[in-house]
Amino acid sequence: MANVLEQLLNALALAGLLFLVSAGLSLVFGILRVVNFAHGVFYMLGAYLGFTTVALSGWFWPALLVVPPVVGAIGALLESSTLRFIYRRPPIYQLLLTFGLALILEESIRVLYGPTAKGVDPPPLLQGAIDLGGVLYPRYRLFLVVLGCTVGVAVWLFLRKTRAGLVIRAVAQNSEMADCLGADVVRVRTLVFGAACALAGLGGVAAAPMTTAYLGMGIGVIVDAFVVVVIGGLGSIGGSMAGEEE
Repeated sequence: MANVLEQLLNALALAGLLFLVSAGLSLVFGILRVVNFAHGVFYMLGAYLGFTTVALSGWFWPALLVVPPVVGAIGALLESSTLRFIYRRPPIYQLLLTFGLALILEESIRVLYGPTAKGVDPPPLLQGAIDLGGVLYPRYRLFLVVLGCTVGVAVWLFLRKTRAGLVIRAVAQNSEMADCLGADVVRVRTLVFGAACALAGLGGVAAAPMTTAYLGMGIGVIVDAFVVVVIGGLGSIGGSMAGEEE
C-alpha cells in the first residue's frame, strides 16, 4: 500500500505540471486553431526565468508571480508579430512557423544561459518530506498537486463564470459571429495566446526545483502534453484535466 500511495502521489504531481502545459495548448487550439509546437519552449523559458528571478531575489515565491506574466507578454508579442498574419493560411504554415519559433527561442536561451543545467532550490517551507501514513513524501511534490488543482479550478471558473470567459468561448465557437456582435477577435486571440504561454511559464517555474532548468526540457513535456490533449480532446480544458488522470 505504501508503494501504491507513493506512485499515486508521483502521478498526481506530474499531472499537475502537465496540466499547466496542456491547458495552454488546448486554449491555443480551441481559440486560434493552431497546433503550437513552440509551446514547450515557453515552459523551458519559464524555468530559466524562474532560475534568474530566484538568483536575483533570493526567494522562490516571487518567481511564481513575476515569471508567468513576462512569458505571457513574450508570447503575446510573438502572436501579434507573426501568427496573426497566417491564420487563414493552410495549417502547414502554422506548423512551420511555430517550429521555427521554437528553434529560435531555444537557441537564444542556450546563448544566454549556456549549455549547463540550472538548479533551483524549493522554498524552505516546502523542503524536506512529510509523513503520510508511513510514507515519507517530499513536500514540494505535494505543492505541485495543490498548484495544478488550484490553477485548473481557477481556469474553469474564469471560462465559465466571467464575461471575459464568455467572450473567449464565443470566439472559439464562431469567431465571425462573435466579431459581428462586437467582440474584438484579434485582441482576444492575442490575449489567449499570451495567457496560454503564461500557463506554460508557470509550469516551468514550478518544475525547476524538481527537474532543474535544462536545454531540451520542453521537448519531453510537449510530447506528453500532446498526448494529454488528444486523449481529452483538442480545445477542451476539462478534457485536459481528465486526460491527466488517464
